Amino acid sequence: MTVAERRKSGRSRVLKSATANAENNHNLSAEDLIVFDAIADEGPTIKRFQPRAQGRAFPIHKPMTHITIVVADQEA
Repeated sequence: MTVAERRKSGRSRVLKSATANAENNHNLSAEDLIVFDAIADEGPTIKRFQPRAQGRAFPIHKPMTHITIVVADQEA
């Protein structure tokens, strides 16, 4: 799986979840939903250390992202 495919699968997973939540929690039809807003916020950063020469340590920061997708009814 390429990097582009992994990124696309993450976005489609969030969109499927938002659609399912709208259908189950708010009784909206999936065919009538549109993406109203999409936000990518900064999430937590995992901090690790990689051993280096002569007993030193090199910091590794692995940033994460919080993806928020708001769907709305097309007629509203």
